[in-house]
Amino acid sequence: MMHRRSPLLFALLFASLALNAQQSSRPKGAAKASAQAAQGSAPTITLAVDASEAPRKIFHARMTIPAKSGPFTVYYPQWLPGEHGPTGPVVDTAGLRFTAAGKTLPWRRDTLDMFTYHVEIPQGANTVEVAMDYMSPTEMPGGFSSGTSATAQMAVLSWNWMVLYPKGWGSDQVQVRASLRMPAGWKFGTALPVANRGGDVVDFAPASLTTLVDSPVIMGAHLSTVPLSQGQNPPHEMDIAADSEAALQMTKEQNQGFNNLVSEAGALFGARHYRDYHFLLSLSDHVAHFGLEHHESNDSRLPERFMVDETQRVLGASLLPHEYVHSWNGKYRRPADLATPEYQTPMQSELLWVYEGLTEYLGYVLTARSGLWTPEQFRDQMAIVAEEFTHRPGRQWRSLEDTATAAQSLYGAGGPWTSWRRSVDFYDEGALIWLEADVIIRQQTGNKKSMDDFAHLFHGGQNSGPMVRTYTFDDVVSTLNQVAPYDWRKFLTDRIINIAPNAPLGGIEGGGWRVVYTDTPSDLTKAHETSGKALDASASIGLLLKEDGKVSDAIHDMISAKAGIGPGMSVVAVNGRKFSPDVMRDALKASKNSREPLQLLIENAEYFKAVSLDYHDGLRYPHLVRDSSKPDFIGDIIKPKVTTPPEPEPKPSE
Repeated sequence: MMHRRSPLLFALLFASLALNAQQSSRPKGAAKASAQAAQGSAPTITLAVDASEAPRKIFHARMTIPAKSGPFTVYYPQWLPGEHGPTGPVVDTAGLRFTAAGKTLPWRRDTLDMFTYHVEIPQGANTVEVAMDYMSPTEMPGGFSSGTSATAQMAVLSWNWMVLYPKGWGSDQVQVRASLRMPAGWKFGTALPVANRGGDVVDFAPASLTTLVDSPVIMGAHLSTVPLSQGQNPPHEMDIAADSEAALQMTKEQNQGFNNLVSEAGALFGARHYRDYHFLLSLSDHVAHFGLEHHESNDSRLPERFMVDETQRVLGASLLPHEYVHSWNGKYRRPADLATPEYQTPMQSELLWVYEGLTEYLGYVLTARSGLWTPEQFRDQMAIVAEEFTHRPGRQWRSLEDTATAAQSLYGAGGPWTSWRRSVDFYDEGALIWLEADVIIRQQTGNKKSMDDFAHLFHGGQNSGPMVRTYTFDDVVSTLNQVAPYDWRKFLTDRIINIAPNAPLGGIEGGGWRVVYTDTPSDLTKAHETSGKALDASASIGLLLKEDGKVSDAIHDMISAKAGIGPGMSVVAVNGRKFSPDVMRDALKASKNSREPLQLLIENAEYFKAVSLDYHDGLRYPHLVRDSSKPDFIGDIIKPKVTTPPEPEPKPSE
C-alpha cells in the first residue's frame, strides 16, 4: 500500500468502475439485497476510527448511519472473506451506544444472531450515531484478523472490527466515508484511496463497504515503503511495519526477489485485476502470524527478524507469494458459494481445494520462480508435504473435500490428533494435486502446455479494477479440458471427493523425482525444527515432539501410537537417559544397527509408564531425488519465465 497516490478524481473513477463490475458479477444471492435497496437510495455511512491508543490495544469508532423512524436493524460483519468462517470478533467490542436527535437509544441484541442489533429510531430523526470500541487481543496467537494486531510500535487495522451496516443492503451498495487518527508520528500504508491527510488524521475517499473491509491499514512508528516494478502500471509497493528499525533492513537480493515476484505473477496470469497493489507486511513477534488476502493488498504477518535471519526468511518466503496469488485466485475468481452479497450470509467452502489449494501450489511455484526460494528449497518443501500426507491416517475415513467443507471448524482445531482427525489439508494436499495436474498437462501436450495456460484462461482476460467472477466445479473441469483434453472430472473426483487412502504423489513421481528418506534432515527441515523448537520424528516412530519432550501429536497408526503414546504426554527418558532432542536423535540413529528395542519413559499427567518400541529403521527425513528415466517437469515448472534469479550477496567473511 503506497503513500504515493493517483489523483483523487482518478481514484474515484476507478472506484466507481470497480463497484459497477462487482455488482454485475455478484451471484444471484445479491438479488435480495438489491430488491430491498430499490426502495430508496443506498446509504452512506460516516466512520471515524481513533487508533491513537493502539499501543494500549484499544480502538475507538464513531459512526453516522442514515436511518428512518421506527424499527432499525444493523449488522456487525460476521462471515469475513478469506477467513472462511463466522469469525467477526464481536466478542471483543465494547462501549456500544446508539443516539439520535440528541437522545441515547435503548438497543437489544438479537436473541438468535449475536451479530445483529435492533434499535427504535425516534420520530423526526434521519440518522443514528453509533459509538463502539474494539479491544485487540493481547495474547498470542489469536486467529486471523481478530488475532493480536497491535504492539507498542505498530498495528494493523481491519475495518470490519468497528463498522455496523443497516439491514437490507449489500456490501457493494453501502458507501462509507472513513477517516483514521493514528498515534502521533506514525506512518501508514493501505490500498484504500486517500482523499486528504492532515497531521495524524487521514481522510479516505468514499468507498463501498466491500472495498473498505477489503482494505486494511498497516501503521507504525517504524514503517518502510518499498516501491516495486517502478515505472510499470499498475503500481506495486511493500508497506513494511516492524517493532524496530533494524528489522526493516532489506537486502538487494530480497528486493530483487520481490520485484521478480510481481513480474513472474504478471507472466503467469497474463492480466492484473487491481488499481494498484500493496504488500502489507508486519514484522513482529507480538502479533498473530498469518496471511490474509485482499483484492488490492495482503495482510501478511511474520516474525520480527524475517528480513535479517536466514532461518526465518526461508520459512516465511512463500507467504507473500501465496497471498498475492489470491488477488487472482480467491478474490477475482471465487467459488460461487463463497461470493456472498454481504457479511451475514453463511459461506459454503467445499471448493477451498481450488481457492486455497491451487493458491498454495502457485504460491510455491512463484516463490521459486522469483528466487525467494532456490530450486532445492522448493523440492525440499514438496518432500516435507509429501511425507506429511503419506503419514496421514485420517485420509482413510475423511475425504479432502470434507476438510474444505468443514474449514470453519477445522481452522480452530488444535494440533493434537491432526493425523487422525485431519486439518485444513486442502492447502498442502491441494498443492500436491495441482502439481500432479500440471505434470499431466505437460505429459499430454509434450510439455507445450501447463498450468500456466490454465491460469491465463481461468484468471487472466483483460486488465481491470477489482471485480468478482464466480465459478463452480464444472467450470474448473471445463477449463482444464480446454488446456489439455483428459478425464479431469474423474481425476479430481478420485483425489478430492472420494476417500483417497494414499497421498497424491503422482506429480512428484511423474515430474521426474522420487521421495526418499535419509538420516540427514534438509536445511528446510532443520529450519522448521529450530523455529518451532521441536523434533520431527513423524517419519520414523510417528511422533512430533517439542524440545522439552512433550508430544504434540502421535500419528495414529504408527508404532508409538500403537504402543499407547498420545498427544499431551511427555517423553521423559530415552534408553535410560533424560530426554533431549539430541538424545532422541542419537537413539533413533543407533536403532538401525541394534536389535534392542527403543526404551522410552513416558509421563502422562503425573503417571509414568515404560514403553518399548521395536524400531530399527533409524532417523528418517524426506528428500526428493532425481529419477533420470523421466523428464524433469518439476525443473521446468519452477524455471523463471521473465526474470533472472537474484544473485546471493557475499557474506561479510567472504
